[in-house]
Amino acid sequence: MIATPVDSDRLSLRLPTSADAADLVRLLNDHAVVKFLSNVPSPYRDRDAIDFITSALGHGPLPVGCALLVEDRSTNAVVGAIGVRAHDLPDGKRIGEIGYWLGRSYWGMGYATEAVAALLPQCFAGLGLDRMTASVDAENTASLRVLEKNGFQPVGLVDQWLPARGHGKKSVVMTLEADRWRAQATLPTVLVVAVALLDGDDRVLIAQRPQGKSMAGLWEFPGGKVAAGEAPEDALIRELREELGIDTEESCLAPFCFASHRYEAFHLLMPLYICRVWSGQAHGREGQSLRWVGVNELTAIDMPPADIPLVAMLRDYL
Repeated sequence: MIATPVDSDRLSLRLPTSADAADLVRLLNDHAVVKFLSNVPSPYRDRDAIDFITSALGHGPLPVGCALLVEDRSTNAVVGAIGVRAHDLPDGKRIGEIGYWLGRSYWGMGYATEAVAALLPQCFAGLGLDRMTASVDAENTASLRVLEKNGFQPVGLVDQWLPARGHGKKSVVMTLEADRWRAQATLPTVLVVAVALLDGDDRVLIAQRPQGKSMAGLWEFPGGKVAAGEAPEDALIRELREELGIDTEESCLAPFCFASHRYEAFHLLMPLYICRVWSGQAHGREGQSLRWVGVNELTAIDMPPADIPLVAMLRDYL
């Protein structure tokens, strides 16, 4: 059993009530939200919301499994839903299929990633599941990224029929084993700071990781680890001086965005700053090669997984 509510930093996952019907109808009468959902009818009517709510409470006709609403704890607003359906395999193992959606105005805020992360301990510990699965439309890159951030891995493509849409789609099957989740749950978080140095032509400086380091040969934004007790800006100023032989000041570093990525041995948290003012000529003081490239060229360059999402953000900014 899942003990509700399940709270995270910003969200509360709770059972729905009849008072939530109007919010469900409002959020799900949006084609952009439902187009990737296999069983949600469109248009979404009051009767559909009531069927969902009664089924989530164990009395209705829909096979929703354990279905919970996602609520913003600061406003008590319903922002979406998440659920898991569990079943037993012939070999005695228990697996669960996870599904979730958010209202369009709540996209891009990290809510889906946070909601999945909050539910997983309840699935593996509370329900005793051995494996979690998800089938995601191959075009739904945002949902695939949510699962990847939570440790899911793709295992193949399948043809999936979407009854409510009346057509089929290619879906990516994602899985997460209980043992892998337990190992990831204890991963240390490593804080690394990086910078997009921009010249007068809005070209960005990238550095190639030298031989002997992990991910050797890949190109990345300059930066490095933040030492214990060190401010990110101080760490970046130090790293630029040590690695590139240039000097800048905190007032020249503009916080831009950040990356959060789970590697095999650690979870990386990496703030990215933008800098246009420094003194000195950048050169690789640790054997690394350097390149000034246009931001549109970055998509064709091999970069570490944590750096790749930052490229799109930087491209949109410039």
